[in-house]
Amino acid sequence: MSKFCFVIHPVSFEDVVRYEPGAAGKGRPIIAKILEWMPAYAAAHLTGIRTPDGRETEGWFVAAPLLPEQMISLPREEVFERILKAIQIGVDLGAEIAGLGAFTGIVGDGGITLNERASIPVTTGNSLTIAAGVRSFFRGCQEMGVDPKAATVAVIGATGSIGGAIVELIADRVGHIVLCARNETRVRKFQAEIADRLGCTTSIEMDVGAAVRSAQCIVTATSSTQDVIEPEDLRTGAVVVELSLPHDVSRRVAELRPDVLVIEGGNMRVPGNFQAERIREPGTYFTLGLPVGTALACMSETMVLALENRLEPYTLGRGIDVNKVREIDALAERAGFSLADMRAFDLAITPEQIAHTREAAEASRRVGV
Repeated sequence: MSKFCFVIHPVSFEDVVRYEPGAAGKGRPIIAKILEWMPAYAAAHLTGIRTPDGRETEGWFVAAPLLPEQMISLPREEVFERILKAIQIGVDLGAEIAGLGAFTGIVGDGGITLNERASIPVTTGNSLTIAAGVRSFFRGCQEMGVDPKAATVAVIGATGSIGGAIVELIADRVGHIVLCARNETRVRKFQAEIADRLGCTTSIEMDVGAAVRSAQCIVTATSSTQDVIEPEDLRTGAVVVELSLPHDVSRRVAELRPDVLVIEGGNMRVPGNFQAERIREPGTYFTLGLPVGTALACMSETMVLALENRLEPYTLGRGIDVNKVREIDALAERAGFSLADMRAFDLAITPEQIAHTREAAEASRRVGV
């Protein structure tokens, strides 16, 4: 089978410690300045990825250590150079395809320029992220007793590559979709383009709070570096599926809204005995804050392509082909990848917690909250 690399970067100041434990306790200005001049490096060797039919692959996490804010604010060419150096480190280690994690797949033109300049094919992994998000959405509705066909669903970031495909893939199974995006011209154009292909009605909303207040279910997939969804806007018993890194949902939701189910929708269980051993500290293991044996769906897409010897730029740019979403979903399932157990705010969601969430929602409805 082919080998792969996956470009990672810290998505918050707190996340920096996962990459460099020595950063613990240092001030944010110092950390930010260090990251600006810190070169790309090989962070971990990924092994144990084995399909039920015996196919195996291995790969590497390669770090382009910039925060999301830095990816946006620094000169684009400087950011591209950092990411390309990370990919080249992967190539030197033996990678034949590269995946772009978090903001490395957003900056610029969604991986198109990086793919043109890299010596191996590049994918953002967004197709499998979308597939996992759709599965997570319907699982969340089932857990909360929500009938999707009767529900209003707000898609936050509807004109983005992930949000736009989500709209198309859930439309035949929901009641109404609120298309929420910042650019009114773009969202109206998007609505007009897809209207004939959808099996439900749609409306437009530029204000995130208003969109959230109007919906029983929310899917959020923005490139914001700030909290987007606040507890005050969520309806009783709402289901929120989050596909963004950094997270869109305020952590205040966990504290203030026990009646709402929030799910990190882009996580998958990797077949085999998946491990990520740190390269600089052999015998220790790198974590992205996920349970053992779990990977982000965008990362899993890169693994699946390597297992299939599909050395191609599978997912790039702003427009996602929904047929490719269906294809990679089927390939991932064949390779033994499955939707990971539910999580929110970096913690597992147990069946008991879901029961408590449903009970809290029922209690709120009884008192008219």
